[in-house]
Amino acid sequence: MLIYSLNRGIKKIKQKVSLILLLTSTVFVLITGCAVKEVTKESALDPPSLALSDEVSRLLKKQIEASGVPPKLTVGETPINASELLPIFYVKQNYKPAWSDNNGLLPQAEVLMKIIRDADREGLNPNDYHFSQLETALREIHQDKVVSYPNYQSDDNSPNPRNLANIDLLLTDAFLLYGSHLLHGRINPKTVDAAWLIEGQEQDLIELLRTALSSNKLEETLKNVLPQHPSYARLRQALIRYREIADKGGWPALSDGPKMEKGERSERVAVLRRRLAITGDLNEESTNDSEVFDDSLEQGLRNFQRRHGLKADGIVGQATLAALNIRVEKRINQIELNMERLRWLPQNLGSRYILVNLANFELYVAENNQTIMSMRVIVGKPYWNTPVFTAEMTYLVLNPHWNIPQTIFAEEKLPKIKKDPEYFSKDKIKVLKGWSPKVQEIDPTTIDWSKVTEHNFSYRLRQEPGSGNPLGRIKFMFPNPYHVYLHDTPQKNLFSRTDRNLSHGCIRIEKPLDLAEYVLHLDPAWTPQKIRNSINKGLTQSVGLPEPIPVYLVYFTAWVDDDGSIEFRNDIYGRDEALYQALHEAPLTI
Repeated sequence: MLIYSLNRGIKKIKQKVSLILLLTSTVFVLITGCAVKEVTKESALDPPSLALSDEVSRLLKKQIEASGVPPKLTVGETPINASELLPIFYVKQNYKPAWSDNNGLLPQAEVLMKIIRDADREGLNPNDYHFSQLETALREIHQDKVVSYPNYQSDDNSPNPRNLANIDLLLTDAFLLYGSHLLHGRINPKTVDAAWLIEGQEQDLIELLRTALSSNKLEETLKNVLPQHPSYARLRQALIRYREIADKGGWPALSDGPKMEKGERSERVAVLRRRLAITGDLNEESTNDSEVFDDSLEQGLRNFQRRHGLKADGIVGQATLAALNIRVEKRINQIELNMERLRWLPQNLGSRYILVNLANFELYVAENNQTIMSMRVIVGKPYWNTPVFTAEMTYLVLNPHWNIPQTIFAEEKLPKIKKDPEYFSKDKIKVLKGWSPKVQEIDPTTIDWSKVTEHNFSYRLRQEPGSGNPLGRIKFMFPNPYHVYLHDTPQKNLFSRTDRNLSHGCIRIEKPLDLAEYVLHLDPAWTPQKIRNSINKGLTQSVGLPEPIPVYLVYFTAWVDDDGSIEFRNDIYGRDEALYQALHEAPLTI
């Protein structure tokens, strides 16, 4: 009885709706004189059929709303990496599909596929951005049978809306993740170096995607977020070149044996000649005897040694042999790692800045991205490694004191003090109590040094300015949490060494006077002569810089010089291996 009553009610409602529509049509005809197609009971009762784009939008909304809080989205078994950003993107455009319309996929979908396919040119893996899944989905989209969806009428040529919705999610996720990797790097640098203190570039990825789609400039948009430093583009070209070498079989390995130098004749010399020709260190001009170590081969070897930070003596010793025999695949990995490091840096380093490449033991002063000064440096030992960070140099100190760190006191100074009672007077070291301006000086002879340990010593040691002070005559200050700075050194002979990771973390520089003149040159009161006169007086003096200068301490084991030479350096702190492992793990969600 209840069902009968409901049916009668529904029937009456249908009749009233039909009547209203009929009356409306009649009025419309009377007013406009236009013919109107008769509205049937069925068309009045059923909701209008959705267009393809509307049905895709409905499916997107349904899937995103069901993803939970925090959102956890998948397409089949494929996780969505931008699970936080992707829902915001679709909400902002009312769940409208980004990559298709009523006619199916838009051309921009294929443009993004090409971009993802070429991600390996940036040292990145296309499959991090669903490339394989998207290829399969795009191949199948026109082959799938169209299934029935509520309120969606399709013909035999219409793409499957579910497939389109899945592709939309994957393509959007691919853009957001790839854009994030170009902007900030594939991994967070602090996951491999907790001391990393350089902030990269920031940009709204959602607005970046919306702008790219509305302007129909996907490729240009993503190119613009790549690192703009000339060194990045050069490394990309080096990557292409070394992959071509790998595709041709790489280079031959030299067998172990005694050192090789000019004048020698052997089969090993012929192998060395082929090896250097492949990397362009030696011209591939024909020679009368390829087994003879002649002048041209010596020059080619020197070129190779310079590119690898080795002593350029033209002799194949153990260090040179080891570098020659590193496989091309490792050099490719090295290039990729350092492209990632460049993505961690801000786009704009400043109109002028100081950059220290720790792995190369070199300091560069740059203006408008052009190097105007360079010098050798000494950096931290492997167990005292110098951190990577940026800070602003604001002042320098002439004739600085050296407050001896507690660890250096315990490990190096205390054993010498116990052996030599005259140690304090010889090295002009004072024992002080406290840090106030009127600090109390303690007579070292009143202390029983035989009973002093690292843990019970309550004073501090300060070495006075002078020729023997480890800080030399100038230190350059850029305040930072690590208390690292640049400074002079009395041990000038150490700059002639090839490997210069010898300090306790601070950076000793080869040409402190040159650097002081540069950072003060905008202040007319501080002429080069005044700087020298002030140093010669021996008095400690702080001098503020007329303008702060950004200082970047970085770690690059591969780069390309202005002349196109590909440079490689040893991984002195073992950071390459940690980065390699991190880059080959699944990408993090964003």
